[in-house]
Parts: sequence; structure tokens; C-alpha cells
Amino acid sequence: MFPKISCALAAASLALAAFHAPFGQNYAYERPKGVEHVIVIGVDGLSPDGIKKAETPNIDRMVAGGAVKWNVRTVLTSASSQNWASMIMGAGPEQHGVINNDWELNKHTLPPIVQEADGRFPTIFSILHKAKPNAEIGTVYHWGGFGRLFQKDAVNYDKHFATEDSTAADFIQYIKKKKPVLGFVHFDHVDHAGHHDGHGSKAYYQSVTKADSLVGQILSAMKDAGIAEKTLVILWADHGGIGKGHGGATPQEAEIAGVFYGAGVKKGYSIQQQVYTYDLASTIAFVLGVEQPYAWIGRPVKPVFNGFDEPENLWPGEKP
Repeated sequence: MFPKISCALAAASLALAAFHAPFGQNYAYERPKGVEHVIVIGVDGLSPDGIKKAETPNIDRMVAGGAVKWNVRTVLTSASSQNWASMIMGAGPEQHGVINNDWELNKHTLPPIVQEADGRFPTIFSILHKAKPNAEIGTVYHWGGFGRLFQKDAVNYDKHFATEDSTAADFIQYIKKKKPVLGFVHFDHVDHAGHHDGHGSKAYYQSVTKADSLVGQILSAMKDAGIAEKTLVILWADHGGIGKGHGGATPQEAEIAGVFYGAGVKKGYSIQQQVYTYDLASTIAFVLGVEQPYAWIGRPVKPVFNGFDEPENLWPGEKP
């Protein structure tokens, strides 16, 4: 009799402990199944309008076969540095201190509320490296400014290239050779077209189509590497734009599309919960079973994955 009571009490205690576990602590038990790799494709200046109006067969395939949120909200101002930082840092400028494109590690006005040994706010790269030291982590980027935002000792691979084609070619070879647990690529040419010719221009849409072709090449590389069935692919951007600029507080500038595709993702799903750009890092931590720092304010976008529902406390206007 007593052993049975003890077992029942132990089981109840474990269930209660799991229910009351601090945010992130129970990730290892509830993470989506089948995700062993995460590939993030970041396209600077890619607007939802660009995806919807340009010829984008590969991105369209990702949307149809995955999950999408068309109005992911950026941080303000809707410019590059603070938004790329927020994506990988799981927090906003108020926390990480990257408030504009003039930010430098040794020259800034607002210190991060917490920091790594190098002075930077913790990133998805640094927390993954600490949790899984043997995990292959790599970044390849078109805009050199991206490279100043993360801890250099947290990545195995760190490359910068002058063109979108050379960036894609190197990232593709990296995927094939190393099969990273987390690979992050940044393309800058769409933003260039937006500044030079204007958002909504023919040249802008052509640049989006070019980005789509690079996305297709990356998806093919995952198949060639034999990891496609085990990989979560996320397409993200830092901001949109109006005319030849961005930075303002308008939907055209401060909303981007978030697309989730691949392992564990629902097919043809429209995300209902509110999503913010800093939720990207939290989602990556969630699927890879890594506890996020308390200083992060991002939340994983769980409803994109099979077996996970939308939050019950959604604002009524957001419910399906």
C-alpha cells in the first residue's frame, strides 16, 4: 500500500513541478519532434508586399507547405542594426542597447542590461554554444554590419561576402559540408534595390525574385546534404519600406513576413498569435531544446508546430 502511495505522490509532484517550471526550463520535454537543424534565411528590406507581388515560386512553396505570419512587428525604429540585433538577441533595443546603425561594441550610449564576457547582449548563438558546445553554428552575411552583433567565439563559421551570389554560394557549401545545427544567412540586395529604386518599383520586385532563387538554391542544398527532412527553415526580414527609405512607424516599414517551413511545421497554416521580430531567437531556442535567458522578452511561436495550439488568451480580434 505504502509503495503505491509513494509512487502516486512522486508522479503528482513531478507533474506539478513541470506545470510550474520557470519559462523555458521544460523545453526539452515539449519541443517539437524531428527538428535537428535550423536554417534562417534573412533578407534585408524584404516586405510582405514584395513576396506577394513579385515572382517567388520557392517562397510561395514554403508558405503553402508551412506556416506564415504576414504582419510580424519589428522593433522601432524600423532600421537594420536594431532589428537584426533583436532577431538574434530575443529582446528589444531597450534591453540589448543596439538603438541605431551607429552602434559599435566600443561606442554606444545605452549599455545592455546583461552582457556576455565580450560586452554584447546574449544571442541565440552564444546560448546555444554554451548549452551545446559541440553544436555546429555558422553565419554567412552580405552586410558586414551584421558581423558586429554577435559573439565571435560562439560560432564555428563566420564569413562576409560582397554580393548576394557569393554569400549564397558559400552558405550552400557550408550546409553541404558541415550540416550545421544552426545556420544563419543574410542577404542585403533587396534593401539596396529599395533604397536605389524604391519599394514597389520594378527593380525592387526583381530583387525579391532574385532572393527567391537564392532561397531555392538553399533548399536544394539541404536535400543534397541529406538534412531536409530534419530541418526547420525560417524566412525573416528586418524591415519593409516606403519609397526609397524606411525607419518610420508605419505598417509598410515596421511589418515583415515570417515564414516557417520544414520539420515539424504545420502545412498551409496562418499564424494567429501576435509575433514580434525578437520572437525569432526564442523560437530557435525552443525547437533546439535550449533554455532562453531571463533577460530575453521573446516568446517561441509554438503554434506553427504540429501538436501545439494557439494561446487561449489571444485578443479576440486575433482568434481564427
